[in-house]
Amino acid sequence: MTETTVPRRGTAAVPPAGVVTETSDAAFAADVLEAGVPVLVKFTAAWCGPCRQLTPVLAALAAEEAGRLRVVEIDVDRNPETAARHGVLATPTLMVFRDGEPVRSMVGARPKRRLREELADVLD
Repeated sequence: MTETTVPRRGTAAVPPAGVVTETSDAAFAADVLEAGVPVLVKFTAAWCGPCRQLTPVLAALAAEEAGRLRVVEIDVDRNPETAARHGVLATPTLMVFRDGEPVRSMVGARPKRRLREELADVLD
């Protein structure tokens, strides 16, 4: 876990705005599917170099879009059910969920500028 990631302990707590939070198979529905704002999910793994490269990009995006976009990450090795349910075959996979449904999927690390371009219609 990194400095910019806040672990989730149960589903009762509301994650702070502007930070990347960690979710799990058990908390995914509450943290992502039932969220009132679009949620960008990073499917990640501890051994994944490109996943680590995305960490500061997603932290900056979470801070800039606080209140409009929630950013969470889920470790695919510790949470295989959610990864399988959403067809995640590679890390990092970024998926945007709105109103409980996936609306965008992207595979691989990318700079913040490109990610913002790819998310423009989701954030409007």
